[in-house]
Amino acid sequence: MGDVEKIVIIGSGPAGWTAAIYAARAMLDPVLLEGVPKQNGGYVLPGGQLMLTTEVENYPGYPEGIDGPKMMADFKKQAQRFDTRIEARDVVRCDFSTRPFTLETRNGSGDEKTVTAHAVIIASGATANWIGLDNERRLATSGGGVSACAVCDGALPVFRDQVLVVVGGGDTAMEEASYLTKFASKVYIVHRRDSLRASKVMQDRVLKNPKAQVIWNSVVTDVLGDEMISGVRLKDVETGLERDFECKGLFLAIGHTPATAFLEGSGIELDDKKYLKLTAAQRMNTSIEGVFAAGDVADSTYRQAVTAAGMGCQAALDAERWLAEQGK
Repeated sequence: MGDVEKIVIIGSGPAGWTAAIYAARAMLDPVLLEGVPKQNGGYVLPGGQLMLTTEVENYPGYPEGIDGPKMMADFKKQAQRFDTRIEARDVVRCDFSTRPFTLETRNGSGDEKTVTAHAVIIASGATANWIGLDNERRLATSGGGVSACAVCDGALPVFRDQVLVVVGGGDTAMEEASYLTKFASKVYIVHRRDSLRASKVMQDRVLKNPKAQVIWNSVVTDVLGDEMISGVRLKDVETGLERDFECKGLFLAIGHTPATAFLEGSGIELDDKKYLKLTAAQRMNTSIEGVFAAGDVADSTYRQAVTAAGMGCQAALDAERWLAEQGK
């Protein structure tokens, strides 16, 4: 089983790297498990959602903006500067029933390794739900006008004064559409049913906006365009008829899935949407003493790089104090 690590950080987005920077500078000798690339419906990459973001304009310290993967490379480089040990491994199972904690991990070749730790910070993030179309994935990763975060990308010049499409019918879709009306010439909301799931107040805010319009009983069956999106193919779910609809941006607002499946059976408390529950205001403590959470895995509200980084800082500070109390 090997030596017991003082602290292990699970995840390599803004929360994980920030936690590593703080933990390393506090002489906790952290190990960060950055994960293994996966090509599934969630498009999961080490580095988190920012690996699918080609231009970040709202993170302080980058006045000219920065490419998302480059930002994550900068975060990683800073963590390495303070001797964070990094392993390209997924955590597949956790045992938090006794201390030290046990993490079962696996690398890209399938080789398993058991890691034990006195403290753990879970910063595994959340994955935006995508439709699952080939061109959707390609344009999302190349900066071709497909996004899962309007607040992150909607103000970019490429979307200004353009026709944009939002897919979804819940509160998140209404929030995204409302935000986009500040920049777009028109925002169309594509929804598969004839009524929205969003709360009435959110519906009213959007439906009363002259720049927003709902396309009812429809689904997106293809994303059109080569280097940039030129439109979407819509299918009427009642008639089965398809038509091409011109637009210059597609925003998916069909929810997020927190990366907590590996915590099944660990005993840690999740909420009804499978996000990690924090047990105290302004603290990153989970339901298990010695296990902390940071970033989108514990935040279904903001989901921004800057808030995730802040939570990573808090988690590392909370873990440092807890380890000191334990005499570790």
